[in-house]
Amino acid sequence: MTTPRPGSILLGTTRPAELRDWYRRALAPDHRGEGPIDLGGFLLVIEERDDVAPGNGEPGRMILNFHVDDFDAVEAQLRAAGVDWLVPVADRPSGRFGTFADPDGNTLQIIRFTRSA
Repeated sequence: MTTPRPGSILLGTTRPAELRDWYRRALAPDHRGEGPIDLGGFLLVIEERDDVAPGNGEPGRMILNFHVDDFDAVEAQLRAAGVDWLVPVADRPSGRFGTFADPDGNTLQIIRFTRSA
């Protein structure tokens, strides 16, 4: 049996231009054009929808995690972009985490898991 590999996520919004600009500024500053935003081989598709609210009413239902090698560099990039930190960056037993939100209230995290020997 074959296990499918996730390749993209569709993010529905009432304000696609603002959300696209935010994702480019925060996570993909080199992205150009209007197509899907490449987040390290995983594509983010932002689409205007009339069947969603302006903000996410249940942001904890799905959290998009970004596993990073250089946590400090990504944290600095996010701070420079002015992200809204929901949970400050902290070391935990399993690694280092930082939780933030996009302008629609969707929750995202950067993570550097502790490598076991």
